[in-house]
Amino acid sequence: MSGETGSLRALLIGKICGLTEKQSPVTPLPGLTLSRIESPTEPTSYILPPSICLSLQGAKRVLIGNEAYTYNAESLLITSLDLPVTAQVVEASEERPYVGITWEIDMRSLTELIVESGIGLTAPGQVYRGMALGRVTRQILDAFRRLVELVDEAEHAQVLAPIIRKEILYRLLTSPQGPRLIQIALSTNRSRQIAKAVTYLKKNFQKTLKMRELASFVGMSTSSFYQHFKTATGMSPLQYQKKLRLCEARRLLLAGCDVTTAAFKVGYESSSQFTRDYRKFFGLPPSRDAQKLQNETYAAGELNSEEDH
Repeated sequence: MSGETGSLRALLIGKICGLTEKQSPVTPLPGLTLSRIESPTEPTSYILPPSICLSLQGAKRVLIGNEAYTYNAESLLITSLDLPVTAQVVEASEERPYVGITWEIDMRSLTELIVESGIGLTAPGQVYRGMALGRVTRQILDAFRRLVELVDEAEHAQVLAPIIRKEILYRLLTSPQGPRLIQIALSTNRSRQIAKAVTYLKKNFQKTLKMRELASFVGMSTSSFYQHFKTATGMSPLQYQKKLRLCEARRLLLAGCDVTTAAFKVGYESSSQFTRDYRKFFGLPPSRDAQKLQNETYAAGELNSEEDH
């Protein structure tokens, strides 16, 4: 780690720790999440959109299918598809908390930048995994430092934030991980067809999945579609659909829905099968998991209320 890179990281850690003193995670700008966590966490499952994830201090592990990706101060995580993941902070303490940044990538802006710059317009139609680790550079850290500093400059953020975001996208596109973003942004390769299937599944996860019909919908043979979908997402289309259903069911349970109703709303025909799948994915039965999350939300709200006073 160079001295300049270390100084940039220290500046970001100090800034984020100040911003997250009362609440974590914090989302001060659209698409940007800042977090500080003082102890390792239990695995949590959710849908991670196309994003760049940095750990400025500590480490985090993300599972996609059966593959694990761990990133720390020297590495970053890039996702180029909406992916059901299971994540946990694996390195954190009160003395050295986990300090992280997650920035959601706007795919329309990415496509516009590719066209404008010409980067990757002749890229081959190879399908990459929709998640990868990359190296944290001084340029990436400096761009995020300027983006985070805009949290305290609301009057300038509307003009400057898009410029800094464009710089970050450019740095990503010209990095070794660029092809993973290019494959999704461009409409000239098979990866775009997989992205189309992902979008369809997100909108229609309650419906019974018919592989042949979905493959035909995106213009691929059934065998080719299955193979390329699994390459990109790390799981089969059926596994992907199941995880979408379970994440939506969790949201419904937190909103007050009962277990049976939530199961049928997301497409399950058997509440007992739903309970088994839910427990396997989230680690607790539906009702206990919902109660735990509600208690944590209530406790966090009480803490923030006390600190405000």
